[in-house]
Amino acid sequence: MTNYQPLFGRGALNVEYAQYFTGDSYLQFLASQEAVSVNSVTFKPKARNDWHIHHDGFQILLVTDGEGWYQAEGHLPQKLKKGDVVSIDAGIKHWHGATKDSWFTHVAIGKGTTVWLESVNDELYNQL
Repeated sequence: MTNYQPLFGRGALNVEYAQYFTGDSYLQFLASQEAVSVNSVTFKPKARNDWHIHHDGFQILLVTDGEGWYQAEGHLPQKLKKGDVVSIDAGIKHWHGATKDSWFTHVAIGKGTTVWLESVNDELYNQL
């Protein structure tokens, strides 16, 4: 669906962080204040970010459009839809991204340093 227009717009192709994503994503800067950043991230179907950890801070995801997945290490994946909220404490290894057949957009509110880890392998993702 090339005419997909999320709440805050699609943003620009996410080339700065593309090495930490499988598939295409788009990034729309919204705001920052006192080391807290607010961005809208849009994932094409099947796109997802790598496993990662936020140190010295947190991340909150506010789902605004589409359907996606969130998974914390050691837990089952959670299917996400518009209106869902995920609060992620510092040090929690996790990933998030679109379902196989839906675009997915969330507002990411975060503070701290992100450490990027391994990719979410196709075997895990294709089981969802």
